[in-house]
Amino acid sequence: MNISPASLNAVTPANVTVAKDYCPRLLLVDDEPRLLSSLYELLRDRDYELITATNGAEALAQLTRVKFDLILLDLRLPDMSGHEIMDFINTRGIEGDIIVMSGDVGIEAAIGALKRGAYDYLRKPYSREELLKTVENALQKRRLANDNSRITSQLENSERMYRSLVDSSPDIIYTLNHEGRITFVNDRVQQLLGFSREELIGKHYSVLVHEEDLERARYAFNDRRGEERASRNVELRLKSNLGSGIERTFSNTLMTISLNAIGMHVPEQEVKQEVFGTYGVARDITDRKRAEEVISYQAYHDILTDLPNRMLFKDRLGLAVIQAKRKLTELAVMFVDLDRFKLVNDTLGHVKGDELLQQVAQRLKDCLRRGDTLARQGGDEFTIVLPELRDRQDAKAIADKFLESLHRPFDLDGHEVHISASIGIAIYPGDGETIDELLRHADIAMYQVKALGKNGHSFYHNSMLDVSHQKIALEQSLRKALELNELEMYYQPQIDMATGRIIGAEGLMRWNHPQRGLLSAGEFLPFAEENGLMLPISDWMLGALCRDMLLWNAAGGDNIRLSLNLSPQYLDRGDFFEKMRGALTRYGISPAQIEVEITENICIRNPQYAIEQLNKLCQLGVSVAIDDFGTGYSSLSYLHRFPIHTIKIDQSFVKEIHDENGHYPVILAIISIARGLGLHLVAEGVETDVQARYLQTNGCTTMQGYLYHRPLSLATFIDVLNEQNRRNAQAGAHGLHAVPSANAAPPMIAIQA
Repeated sequence: MNISPASLNAVTPANVTVAKDYCPRLLLVDDEPRLLSSLYELLRDRDYELITATNGAEALAQLTRVKFDLILLDLRLPDMSGHEIMDFINTRGIEGDIIVMSGDVGIEAAIGALKRGAYDYLRKPYSREELLKTVENALQKRRLANDNSRITSQLENSERMYRSLVDSSPDIIYTLNHEGRITFVNDRVQQLLGFSREELIGKHYSVLVHEEDLERARYAFNDRRGEERASRNVELRLKSNLGSGIERTFSNTLMTISLNAIGMHVPEQEVKQEVFGTYGVARDITDRKRAEEVISYQAYHDILTDLPNRMLFKDRLGLAVIQAKRKLTELAVMFVDLDRFKLVNDTLGHVKGDELLQQVAQRLKDCLRRGDTLARQGGDEFTIVLPELRDRQDAKAIADKFLESLHRPFDLDGHEVHISASIGIAIYPGDGETIDELLRHADIAMYQVKALGKNGHSFYHNSMLDVSHQKIALEQSLRKALELNELEMYYQPQIDMATGRIIGAEGLMRWNHPQRGLLSAGEFLPFAEENGLMLPISDWMLGALCRDMLLWNAAGGDNIRLSLNLSPQYLDRGDFFEKMRGALTRYGISPAQIEVEITENICIRNPQYAIEQLNKLCQLGVSVAIDDFGTGYSSLSYLHRFPIHTIKIDQSFVKEIHDENGHYPVILAIISIARGLGLHLVAEGVETDVQARYLQTNGCTTMQGYLYHRPLSLATFIDVLNEQNRRNAQAGAHGLHAVPSANAAPPMIAIQA
């Protein structure tokens, strides 16, 4: 049908028929009854007809049977995904707009929904106002689209309905003459751009187009192919005459539109057909473009810290390497790992841990130069690229700034937290010429700092690679150590100062490495924790300790109590209690001889679960000791809540004693707490007579350390027990009695994994 400009004025809005009292029908699909009920209650008073479905099958049945204006669809359903339901709707040509609701933080779900034609994508949890506004906008859009469709149908019967059609359209409809001047534009231009029809008629289209898009506009409007009708799609930004804040879409002075331009021709009876002008439809896609920008941004940025993520960091590092190669300059790659972050996370919870990461990210950003890139690698790890270094001192200076800024305490809602960082540095091109080499070598340098005590920085050196390979080899051989029976328990005796007798011992795990010799627990257990080997090693330890107890019970040590030092991973296992009870039954060991030793940080990870597990052990007859008391973040309330019988003074406090007449308030406080709660007390790491006399004078009478005995193998430890029993027997034969102190605890062995 040929449309003449004169006919555009032949119809008035009075010809438009608008349906009244229409009640939109909505389908609510969610498999969580609470969320579905909440959604239903939120919408029920808004003149909507609401129908619900709790799974995909119900939703498909409703869509097949009933027509819906709007579907609110959860992506995760028990029997099928929301994407499959959208595919069903598209395949069957079922009408109705779709608003997707999902708790999925990945961008793939959002992109998949938008590609399938979703009107909008709401991430759970969404706000009440956001949902209501999105639903109303979708229904408003659908009402406009329905009006447009209905008027289009009327237009087929009568050209007089044309003005009603274009004026009620949600899009800007216009015509241009062959010079590019506007000959017609509908009323929608007033609502979307703030220009009246009278202002634009007769003006060139360039008055509306943003300057940067003018060349593209000229190509779209002027390039015509030889066919009877030539069309072209182009996206243009149009200027807006609206003030900011009136409409969200036009909060800025520019807007993006999708433009479809179709050539208009003179009637066919003319001898020569020439382009008469242009008929165009401009559709506002600002919201869609912004949604695409948000999705694209989130694909390359960390949502928590708003820093570049690993993908974007590699892109920028790749560009920096290319530039450094071209200019023959150096650049630095840093790998930053926070020290003690896991402890803070376990102590204060993940919410506070996230707040700490956000504050750390801001402090690190403040230390950087313009042009440097800081990214979050994942967890508590950050990476930095420093382009165009003058020398290595530039990288060292920034690393020092990092450490200094992190040294200041962090305030997490009243909790003062102290952390530090281990920083590895690799320099291009000396330490690597590719992205992967630089990152790997910076990571190796960072772990070197960790191994040397943390809280520092180190430049990569080739010798570190040998150490890294040794660690990998250590991990591999540790997996075989259990099979080859290379692990062994050693025991460090504990002394009752009142009698001088051995009343217990702390068990220390050792590894008889075939090449490196005897390794202490600190040299291999961290690898076991990182690589999921703590559970089988702890299972082995349970059996080894029970077998050892049978031997020392036969040597006269049947009154010795065994304290088992638990790994947090082992305590979290639901079958720990059953394994303990089964081992004691299998070897005939009395539960009264067992004391489970925990660190105070275990108490804070999951307090209620830990209390339940420890209470079950106490009911069985096993007692509980708390190790390294005062070195973590726990409060004194845990001593009341947990079934604790023994406190161990950590050697870090004991080694500070240099004067037996001095004042050491932390140790005195721990002794006072133990005395006030009626708990037994053991001091670890006693190495000098001064330390022993100070502790004994102030009320601690059970000690262990190099002053008395180093860790002993099982055979040597049993020999020591036999010698002690022989001396006691000789003393009895001469009428002497080795009477233990009234305050002395039952003999105890503490086993540390």
